Amino acid sequence: MIRSKQIKNPQLVLVVDDQEINRDVLGMILEDYYDIVYAENGKEALEKINEYREKLSVILLDLMMPVMDGFTVLEKVKNDEQLNHIPVIVLTAEKSAELRALQMGAADFITKPFDMHEVILARVSRIIELSEGRKLISAAEHDHLTMLYNKNFFFEYANRIHNYHPEWHMDAVVINIDQFHTINALNGFEFGDNVLRILGNEIRSFLAETEGIASRFEADRFDIYCIQQPDYQVVLDRFQNKLNELSETANIRLRMGVKPWNEDVEPVVLFDCARTACNKVRGDNMTHLMIYDEDMRMREMLGQRLMNDLHQAVDEHQFTVYYQPKYNIQVDPPRLTSAEALIRWKHPELGMISPADFIPLFEGNGQIRIVDNFVWAEAAHQIAEWKEKYDITIPVSVNLSRVDVFDPSLEDRLRHLIVDNSLDFKDMKLEVTESAYTENGEQLISLISHLREIGFEIEMDDFGSGYSSLNMLSSMPIDILKMDMKFIRNIEHSETDFRLVKLVLDIARYLDVPVIAEGVENENQLKMLKDAGCDIVQGFYFSRPVPPDIFEKYIVQELELRKLGERQ
Repeated sequence: MIRSKQIKNPQLVLVVDDQEINRDVLGMILEDYYDIVYAENGKEALEKINEYREKLSVILLDLMMPVMDGFTVLEKVKNDEQLNHIPVIVLTAEKSAELRALQMGAADFITKPFDMHEVILARVSRIIELSEGRKLISAAEHDHLTMLYNKNFFFEYANRIHNYHPEWHMDAVVINIDQFHTINALNGFEFGDNVLRILGNEIRSFLAETEGIASRFEADRFDIYCIQQPDYQVVLDRFQNKLNELSETANIRLRMGVKPWNEDVEPVVLFDCARTACNKVRGDNMTHLMIYDEDMRMREMLGQRLMNDLHQAVDEHQFTVYYQPKYNIQVDPPRLTSAEALIRWKHPELGMISPADFIPLFEGNGQIRIVDNFVWAEAAHQIAEWKEKYDITIPVSVNLSRVDVFDPSLEDRLRHLIVDNSLDFKDMKLEVTESAYTENGEQLISLISHLREIGFEIEMDDFGSGYSSLNMLSSMPIDILKMDMKFIRNIEHSETDFRLVKLVLDIARYLDVPVIAEGVENENQLKMLKDAGCDIVQGFYFSRPVPPDIFEKYIVQELELRKLGERQ
């Protein structure tokens, strides 16, 4: 039987419920807006669906019915290519059935008893609007490659699970494919799409075994909202092993971040935390899984606090520049040649904050430029002050971050600091990490070449930690190599490490540039480096980084050595 309002091209709704009173209530709610066809059980529903397959706009389907239940009907509809374009809204009084129905492909659910007529009308209207053609449904709700939810629908359903089922312990899982753009570039976009499709299929298989929903959130990011698992390494290995079957030559690596369930935290926040955890293992060849824990939360809160306080810290001079002396060890006794400027932060509430806590943070969000400009200004002023006070120039090395490379005003800033403090350009040396050369390539080399033409001297910092070839080194504009301190730590106990140090010294001789070894802590290391031909060292053996007033004692000692040399 069909009840119809006399309107042009009315949309057709199938109401399936074994209770006559429920059919009548829904009919009363919908009849002024839609044509309605009824079925009393699942078997009769399938007959009606096949009869009106080209006309049906939506199916309202009870789950608990005699003859054939709604789950069976839903499964048959969604597995039939001729029927699966018809959206299904399930009718249920059992909350535990809602998630299962959504996983099986239901577009929405209406909770019994039907006490909010406006809500029912709104849901039916919205689903019909979204279902105007199968392509619109697919584009609006599912990713066409993986058939997982897109992010908007995913979070809508995740929020419903969170609100309606607080007793379910649902974890947030974020999966990324490392260097996915490189996979596409090397193997083609068809291969890349196949990677996404296979991973999506395996995620759906995983969810068929547990409770949860999933989304292809971005090009290579997948979000999974699932019942808490006992071991996420097992889950990650499952997905990784599936992709390993795809190709013996393509290197496809997954990384996973997990934020465990918290009943007071909404899904969108859980996934922000899971994404943070996933990003923590980016580029880590050893670790591919990170669980967001209390320590990570505290570090994230600290990071946010430090970002908020940065500008105030500069204005109030909470930052202080310390100086670590560098010594020429090829003379006896070693002689002070220069210093390195190193930032310190004395926060009025948090106390002394380690540079390891804020330098990577500000490098990551681009705010390191503010810190760098502060250090440059302080260092230039300090060089000038010592020059006037002691009639001696102590060159100071300052860091040039990779972010600074993209500052169009960089050259003018540095030039003004030198001129305003009556310095020579060689008085302030610029340190650039080896990785910055290899990552930024031609743009950095062009900039550094120009700064050298002006008169600045360039130190390549952390040499040996990157991937520079000899051919690259020969074309890089550098004046000094600064050896990564990791090489120095074990030279007394590792013949291999000491050979690497000698290799770096050989490379420097080939380039005709001096070498600075940092991290020298004892006399034996000093002697080994001196005998190997290293020119300059810095480290705790001579001094920790110290404030300017304490550093001045090393200037006084150097002046005394000079006077002694003049008398002799």
